[in-house]
Amino acid sequence: CAGAIDENWDMARVIFMGTPEFAVPSLAALLAANYEVVAVVTQPDAPAGRGQHVRPSPVKQFAQQHGLNVLQPASLKPPEVVAQLRALAPDVIVVAAFGQILRQEVLDLPRHGCVNVHASLLPRWRGASPVSAAIAAGDAHTGVTIMLMEAGLDAGPILAQRETPIAPDETAGALSARLAELGAALLVETLPRWLAGALTPQRQDESQVTFAPRLKKEDGRMDWSRPAEVLERHVRAMTPWPGAYTTWQGQQLKVLRAALDDVQPDGEQPAGTVIVRGERVYVRCGSGLLRLISVQLEGRRATDAAAFLRGHPNFVNSVLGE
Repeated sequence: CAGAIDENWDMARVIFMGTPEFAVPSLAALLAANYEVVAVVTQPDAPAGRGQHVRPSPVKQFAQQHGLNVLQPASLKPPEVVAQLRALAPDVIVVAAFGQILRQEVLDLPRHGCVNVHASLLPRWRGASPVSAAIAAGDAHTGVTIMLMEAGLDAGPILAQRETPIAPDETAGALSARLAELGAALLVETLPRWLAGALTPQRQDESQVTFAPRLKKEDGRMDWSRPAEVLERHVRAMTPWPGAYTTWQGQQLKVLRAALDDVQPDGEQPAGTVIVRGERVYVRCGSGLLRLISVQLEGRRATDAAAFLRGHPNFVNSVLGE
């Protein structure tokens, strides 16, 4: 519907679909721009945190604070759910990190289609964890894409993109927060032009596609046979979830912060060996040394690596990950 002119785009009826913190700025931007958000669709309340207490999603919390109509279907597949969405007569559906695949019957509901806020420069890093993937791969830049959704994982045509550099010490959590704000700003810049028929969607270059599958807890495990620079990125890419971790004396040891120094290993210690130089704690990697800054032993509080070493003198020369 790129050619369908809508003179009253500012009166558009919007269904918003999103769940985590990343989606909140986009919903807030739509409200600030005076769109009529007729419903907010988010995932059902789920256990979260150390106590695994059932909590509403960040999007639900924000929506309730602003008196919005909240829907929480476990699935969009049932005909009654589709009928409920259809009855809302949306002009457009805006999606940001919703967490469910939209079937074609949902994609076809609004006359201006479904518009997605995605945290990468598509076609690079399609999938559920584009922010972590960009950091882990050592990408110098990433960004946000506003795309028109269609069947297929993040395969729809592009409406707008905005690029940003990745800071050398940026974690996935910090970068995601930045991209959430960047995506929200680009959304409200792009949406009026799309609704007014002033944009022509651009197909993605399929030859440049890369994928970022959903992260699992085990993806956080550190493989000390890899180069130090790869593992430093791994720590940032896995922060805050699922968290980078290794094992020490049969217990899980989380690596909360790490860094690269201009130092080289000496000797022939196996990968994973803890080495101390002055007040600094390093781990021998497949190549190079990774400096541990902050760690957390299973069942204990987080601490800086030097303090951990003082409390556990047998940490030095031990081998992590065995």
